[in-house]
Amino acid sequence: MDFRSYLQSHIVYLDGGMGTLLQAAGLPAGESPMLWNLTHPEVITELQRQYFDAGSNVVSTNTFGANLLHFSKEELQKIIPAAIDCARAARDSSSGAQQKFIALDLGPSGRLLEPFGDYDFEEAVQCFAESIRIGVAYGVDLVFLETVNDCYETKAMLLAAKENCDLPVMVSNAYSEDGKLMTGASPAAMVAMLEGMGADAIGVNCSLGPKALRPIVEQYLEHASIPVLFKPNAGLPHVTDGRTVFDVAPEEFSDEVASLVEKGVRLAGGCCGTTPEYIRQVVEKTTAMAPVPVLPKNETVVSSYADAVIFGQAPVLIGERINPTGKKRFKQALVENDIGYILNEGLKQQEKGVHILDVNVGLPEIDEAALLETAVKELQAVISLPLQIDTADTAAMERALRRYNGKAMINSVNGKQAVMEQIFPLVKKYGGVVVALTLDEEGIPATAEKRVAIARRILETAAKYGIDKKDLVFDTLAMTISADQQAGQATLEALHRIRTELGCHTSLGVSNISFGLPSRDAVNGVFFAMALTNGLSAAIMNPNSLEMMKTYHAYCALRGLDENCLKYLAFAPQLAAAAPAASAPAAPVSAAEAGASGLQNAVVKGLREEAATLAQAQLDASVAPLDVVQKELIPALDIVGRNFEAKKVFLPQLLMSAEAAKAAFEKLKAYMVQHPEQAEGNSKGDFVLATVHGDIHDIGKNIVRLLLENYGFRVWDLGKDVPAETIVAATVEHHAPLVGLSALMTTTVPAMEETIRQLRVSAPWAKVVVGGAVLTQDYADRIGADHYAKDAMETVRYAIQAGEGNGNFLKGNVDTIP
Repeated sequence: MDFRSYLQSHIVYLDGGMGTLLQAAGLPAGESPMLWNLTHPEVITELQRQYFDAGSNVVSTNTFGANLLHFSKEELQKIIPAAIDCARAARDSSSGAQQKFIALDLGPSGRLLEPFGDYDFEEAVQCFAESIRIGVAYGVDLVFLETVNDCYETKAMLLAAKENCDLPVMVSNAYSEDGKLMTGASPAAMVAMLEGMGADAIGVNCSLGPKALRPIVEQYLEHASIPVLFKPNAGLPHVTDGRTVFDVAPEEFSDEVASLVEKGVRLAGGCCGTTPEYIRQVVEKTTAMAPVPVLPKNETVVSSYADAVIFGQAPVLIGERINPTGKKRFKQALVENDIGYILNEGLKQQEKGVHILDVNVGLPEIDEAALLETAVKELQAVISLPLQIDTADTAAMERALRRYNGKAMINSVNGKQAVMEQIFPLVKKYGGVVVALTLDEEGIPATAEKRVAIARRILETAAKYGIDKKDLVFDTLAMTISADQQAGQATLEALHRIRTELGCHTSLGVSNISFGLPSRDAVNGVFFAMALTNGLSAAIMNPNSLEMMKTYHAYCALRGLDENCLKYLAFAPQLAAAAPAASAPAAPVSAAEAGASGLQNAVVKGLREEAATLAQAQLDASVAPLDVVQKELIPALDIVGRNFEAKKVFLPQLLMSAEAAKAAFEKLKAYMVQHPEQAEGNSKGDFVLATVHGDIHDIGKNIVRLLLENYGFRVWDLGKDVPAETIVAATVEHHAPLVGLSALMTTTVPAMEETIRQLRVSAPWAKVVVGGAVLTQDYADRIGADHYAKDAMETVRYAIQAGEGNGNFLKGNVDTIP
């Protein structure tokens, strides 16, 4: 029986941890576990055999880090087949009678993708594609993409798998204590994207113990229409009698996992700290359970890298302002490739409360495909809202969808056969919710009956491509009543019938109804209300229109969709303050920013070009560079830092603000090269930074470096996989008062401990701050670190506080750090 067939009717048991078991078997600190496929295959085979004997149906190959970033193609062609041979030998020698499968296991690259990092999306796709091609050619049963903590890298990995094999693909993400991925994605957002792209099973692994991860798994079960997997750690690591142990024993672990299998988890196993005994107990406690059926949830969902928008709860507002139609200034911005103007239009609409941004950059005189791709990437760098990709150019649509970080809304398809043949394959490949216009080769029907008939044909054709009706939103086409008085009625009737008869969601470009009439907002507002009462799910609208927003907030309050009328109460002051025909003034992004300067706001919002321009303007106005840093850039970064630690913004916003500050700093640096007398005393001191020997993951380290540089530290970034001797030598050479060490893998913590030991001997003055996914306060204390930082902002705070009274540091700004 193949894996897909087995998964349909069985509970599937996965394996458990590998890295901690290899450490116990003698894997030296800093040595790659993947090399043991070649040097110690008998050890790998024995551990995997034990998992099969414990009842695992799926054992993963020892290839977690086997990709082109860490090994050459020639090395991968040896390591991956050797790993598969180990798993085969384990399967063949196992005494277990259960169905057995071998999964090609791949973990994250350790790099952060653009725009938040320096790793290109297509490079990431090819990095994983090579490993998948080798594994598939040598013969595995499925692909398992695991422990990924970034939505965008998850997409790159799944795309690589889908483009290079037709095997089943399982995808599992690693969540933080706040219930989100490192880059901010919610479980609902990940379910939407991965299910839309065609993953066979999705779920949660690593990071925390089963009890802590339960709420996240329950969200997966709530939203997913495909099987959910669960592979938690055995709790958190700590040190006992010099050994690394985990705080959840097999009995407690298996009880927690079994209770979630009873609620619907279809694939269960363990991650760091678990052993064959953990899996054996999970199997014993669940083997008599009947698998809970995986039922369709019928949710229409779009997502960004962070947030999911679910249709059918409250009306969805789609901002229409990123569109050149009727907008002379916007057309000029497109011709001039003025991305800053596009970003500001997006930010203004986000501040107004829209849920999705429509993005249309189509002009005859520009390269629409290139500009649409750029606009999507740049908008997603500073805005967390999902986007609607709006284009009639199929090539432009594909480029934008490929680079889109999440599950996009797609505008649009229609009843023309040729159009459906172009668009539906893109929807199937990349995932998305597609707007379907009720028109065909004969144009827009005058009657509701014919529009509904077109909708039925679109549904039938979509089903042939494997696209469910939940991923279709029908636009019944609002036509101007100035040309046809019955146009509004036909639109509303078609909208109502599609919603009630076909069970599909609907969307309208509401303002089209009033074209050619005076005082259009009055007509638009009433038509919007009529459409909502007829089942309108989403409106493409101008959020600057007071009438439209008034209708929206009043409708939500009246329908019980606005708890305690809080959103209406927040909106109501605009009604009192606005002139009859005026739009409401833009609200500040937050109260903390209400009095911020233009440069501060540019940094807070992550607008790189604008920040650089405003910094140069300050220099041109004879403001001293140090004053720009102390009075503009640092306060702006503090605003973002406080919001980050309060979980009001997430890592992408933090990084883009840091990049904006960096762009401003570049202007200041250039000025100080010409005026060196103004550069004196500008550095807070030296900070040596490195990922320890044996660890090739540097995302966290790079984030720390960027923030430290923005706060005025001179950072000596030694890179990744750095021997202890190199770190010590750099610390001594620069007489650095601070050293930052990062590690992602449990197997490399001993290298961090050795580095600290050598620093205490050769650089006793240096304070050592440590961080990384496997680190805890207990671990940090055990290895002799001075400080454990749970995130990048914590490192910055400690660095500044540690500098008080130290001659290598300037003292300012300590009080401004939260």
